[in-house]
Formats: sequence, structure tokens, C-alpha cells
Amino acid sequence: MIMIQSMTGYGKAEAMLPAGRLTVEIRSVNGKSADISIKTSLLPKERELEVRKRLADRLQRGSIDLFLTWEPNSTESARQINSALALDYVRQIEKIAGGCGCPNISLDKTAMAGILSSVLRMPDVLDSDRREVIDEESWPAVSEALDNAIETILQYRYREGEALYTDVTGRVGKILEIYDEVEALEPERVATVRERLEKAISELCLKPDKERFEQEMIFYLEKYDINEEKVRLRQHCKYFLDTIDSDPNPGKKLGFIIQEMGREINTTGSKANHAGIQKCVVRMKDELEKIREQCMNIL
Repeated sequence: MIMIQSMTGYGKAEAMLPAGRLTVEIRSVNGKSADISIKTSLLPKERELEVRKRLADRLQRGSIDLFLTWEPNSTESARQINSALALDYVRQIEKIAGGCGCPNISLDKTAMAGILSSVLRMPDVLDSDRREVIDEESWPAVSEALDNAIETILQYRYREGEALYTDVTGRVGKILEIYDEVEALEPERVATVRERLEKAISELCLKPDKERFEQEMIFYLEKYDINEEKVRLRQHCKYFLDTIDSDPNPGKKLGFIIQEMGREINTTGSKANHAGIQKCVVRMKDELEKIREQCMNIL
């Protein structure tokens, strides 16, 4: 049996670089195609196409988000003071103070400390180290971390796929069991229809030709016969189970099979004319809707 995958998953891996630690995270949920979103500015533009292709090739389908988080070493994380800009701010402040008739503030240590504290909060005075986190030298380690994160999310998807397989195949089996109940009610349905017609004729005080009455009864029962729906539904259920066992990525195909299953169940309900069978139809619809919801997450 081929293992199916869920489109929901999470993978994480780390790359230890000379300047710090890079964390790679991948998250995915169900989607109609490979909708890849790279939610980071750390990845070099020239590597983006390569990363997108790798994610699409391995994960194939789903709404996929890639996150990169950078934690620099303590020696790398210190922010640098733009000395030239800071001194220019100080000179401008002294000039303004002199124009206001204030004494030379550079001679007042307390005043100067307050000014420096304010200057350090001004735009662009403190600069972070803006070197590229991912360069050519560090790319092999980052690439390996990306592959490891992909492997982790694939393992997650397979585990989720096992749970999905157990759930949907069990529900298909339940639909077949319920249809067995429908078959068991068929003789009662026929008897009920005959009784209803005979009662209606009796109330009208009519004496129909017996042979003609039987012909009309046969015609009526053939009109509401559900044997074809029963056969087709069983075939669709078998096709569903064969497909999920043989196709590694059956999600879209299963969606089409579910539509056909729903058509046969609905037709059975419209032809039923029997309270017990109608209840069975409602139960089958409930199981089918749960199958539909789960299959939307199967790759």
C-alpha cells in the first residue's frame, strides 16, 4: 500500500554559521497548488528561485510558508555607533544652544551626558552590522538545513496522512454498511408502496382491473427503483479505496470520486419514498461530507 500525505505539516532545522545560528522553518496547509511564500529578507534574491523550485518539487502542493530566523553571536550582535553622524548632531545642538544664549554645554558633564543619551536615540546613529547573513561561503550549510527542514515536514505529512487514511477509508466502509441497511428495507418499501396505492383506490371506491393494476404497480416501482444507484455507489466506493491505496497523491482524484458518490446518494434519497431509507440517506450524506472535508487536505 502506498502511503498518502497530508498537506498540513511543519518542519524545522538549524544551520550553525561562523557569525551565528540560522533557523529554517517550513509550514504548510492545504491548497490547490504549490503556493509558496518566502517570509524573510535574509534569503539572497539570487537564491530565491532555486529555493522555490526545491520546495515545489518536494512538497508538490499546498500553501507553503518559509521562515528564516537569524541569531548572531554575541560578538556579532553589538551595534556600531556612527561616530561622524553623532558628532554632527552634537555640534548642531551646541550651535542651537549658543544661539539661545546658553553657556558652552560641552563644559557641563551632566548636560553633555544627557545630550549624548538623546543623540544615541536619533535616526541612524546606531547601525546594526548589515553584512549579508547568507553568502556564498555559508550557502552549503544553509542549503543542508533547508533539506533537513523539508525532510522533517515530509515526515510530519506522512504521519498526518496515516490518520487521514484511517479516517476516510473507515467512513467509506460506513457508507457501504448503511447502504446494506437500505437494501434490507427494500421489501418493506415495496410493500408500503403497494399498500398506499391500494388504500388510495379503495378510498375512491374504484375497482381497477387486476392485471392493469399490477402493470401500473410494476411501472411505479421501476420508476423508483434504486438498484442502479446501489450498484454505482458500490463501484464508486471501490474506486475510492483502490485509488487511495495505489496513487501516492490522490487528493484531486478523490474529490471527483466523492462528487459521484454524492450524486448516487442524493438520487437514492429522491427515489426513496420511505422514512427509514431517508434516515439512512441523511447518515450517508453526513459521512460523505466528513470524507470531503478530510480529502481536501490529502495531497
